[in-house]
Amino acid sequence: MKISVQKSILEQVLSQMQPFLEKKDTSQITSHVYMNASDSNLTIKATDYEIGLKTTIKNIDTKENGETTANGKKLLDIVRILKDEELIIEKKEDTLYIKQGHSKFKLPTFDPSEFPTFPSIENRPKISIDSYKFVTSLKKIAPAIDSNNPKFELNGALIDIKEEFINLVATDTRRLALVRLENSPETSLALIVPKKAIQEIQKLFAEELEIYYEETNLIINSGDYLFFTKLINGKFPDYERIIPSSLNYELELSKSKMIEAIKQITTISNEIKLTFLKDRIIFKSLSEENIEAQTEIEAQTPFEEKFVMAVNSRYLLDFLSNIESENFQMGLNEPELPFLLKNDNFLTIIMPIVI
Repeated sequence: MKISVQKSILEQVLSQMQPFLEKKDTSQITSHVYMNASDSNLTIKATDYEIGLKTTIKNIDTKENGETTANGKKLLDIVRILKDEELIIEKKEDTLYIKQGHSKFKLPTFDPSEFPTFPSIENRPKISIDSYKFVTSLKKIAPAIDSNNPKFELNGALIDIKEEFINLVATDTRRLALVRLENSPETSLALIVPKKAIQEIQKLFAEELEIYYEETNLIINSGDYLFFTKLINGKFPDYERIIPSSLNYELELSKSKMIEAIKQITTISNEIKLTFLKDRIIFKSLSEENIEAQTEIEAQTPFEEKFVMAVNSRYLLDFLSNIESENFQMGLNEPELPFLLKNDNFLTIIMPIVI
């Protein structure tokens, strides 16, 4: 294998491959990227078995067809320090050479035939969903996905396909985020996608997506990119049971005013006490130290008597930073019961802090 490729293009692709590499054990082939030069195309793949990415760089100068592997991190480090010009990559026996001008580097390779195979989209069922809405919805629910929970299913987001709509859901047990998308799918289906995969989908994709699935994988095809992730095998909590069936109090509030007030309090404490009066809301820090922050905003509320509750400010800000409109709805029952934040088809249920 011998190719000439533009440094900036190769650097961009190798950067995208980094999250898909095995980082801890460099003796594993999954710490390497796979490269296949055929005619004027260079196909590059990376996977740690849990997630994988494949892409093709077109219109390269292929001097000799072939395939190889190389440590993905070291190859990127080499490419980064070179000039923004063409560079030569050549495989000779078990060594990969990277050359540009007077600079020359070499890296060991593995047998490319042992590189893990990627799932195929051929004859796989497809999920019909608007690409833009899918990616933006994942961004909204992503903050509520848990990390390192012994209940593995909580370390991912649920794609719950029903007859008339698709629910995208995440929960860390202290809050639940849900986006509902109108749809007419052909089948009912529930898939749990790991948090890492959700993060990478948001980074990689913005254009038209084709989403396929099989028993153990979700596969996304978009342009020159093929992405896959292993699915989490488990039963997601019955999230619909957590959504309040009725609300005692409903308010419409200003996003910008709420964000400004919350951020003032978070200079002292992330835990905030909210006091709702008929014509205003008072925000006060819950810090136990001898320091205090307090502010208030004007707001018309349905409360005839004082209503006091406490909440983690991060949960409020995660919701507010992911809505487009200026106003949103808040629904409450009792101070110690879960409350609801809603904007269009996006809602978040939050457990208050018991005070």
